[in-house]
Order: sequence, then structure tokens, then C-alpha cells
Amino acid sequence: MKGISYLFFVAATICAVVGMAWGIHMSASGDHTLSPAHAHLNLIGWVSMAIFGIYYHVNPKASYGLLPKVHLGLALLGVVTIVPGIVMAINATGEALAKIGSVLSILSMILFLIIVLTKGRDTHA
Repeated sequence: MKGISYLFFVAATICAVVGMAWGIHMSASGDHTLSPAHAHLNLIGWVSMAIFGIYYHVNPKASYGLLPKVHLGLALLGVVTIVPGIVMAINATGEALAKIGSVLSILSMILFLIIVLTKGRDTHA
């Protein structure tokens, strides 16, 4: 694995480790107040990033050009803003960061859809 798929997997694995450690902390403390943020870290950070990495690995022609790099940037910015933003929203200290992270995350997914539609089709079938 190399290139953009590798970078997505590095990000995914970091999110998984942080998410698991956070889950263990919540369990040990008995305080699950922040579980929505923890769930978003695991789903957007671990699952989505890993799926993106798998896609780029099995479809290497889709990994070339500017769009995959923009996709990686949007995906990373999305997860690092939505998770603390959800924490802030739960703690009633503001929702702006969660909203920004949500927009970045959906833009990342829309860009992924564009990449799949434009670079994902096997024209030899």
C-alpha cells in the first residue's frame, strides 16, 4: 500500500486507536456523556477513512491527480473539527465547530462520490 491509500489508512488507524482509548476511558469512568463524539470519531475517522483507503488501493487510477489529495484534506479537516465540535455542543460551549466539521465531512463525501463516478468506472468490462 502506498500513496493516498496509505495516508488514509494511517489517519484511519490513528482515529481507531484514539477512539478505542476514549471508549475505554468512558467505560472506566462510567461517564458516557461524550459517546456521540466518540461514535463520530470511530465512524468518520476509522470506518470512512479506511473505506476511502481501500477504495484508492483497489482502484489505483482513482488515486492520481489533485482530487484525491483534496479529498484527503477535506476528510482530515472534517474529522478533526466535527469531533471536538460535538464535544463542545454537548458541553453547551458552542455548535459552530460541529457545524463546520459537518459541512467539511459531507463535502469530503460528495467529492468522493465525484471521484467514484469519474474515475471508478472500469471501461474495459
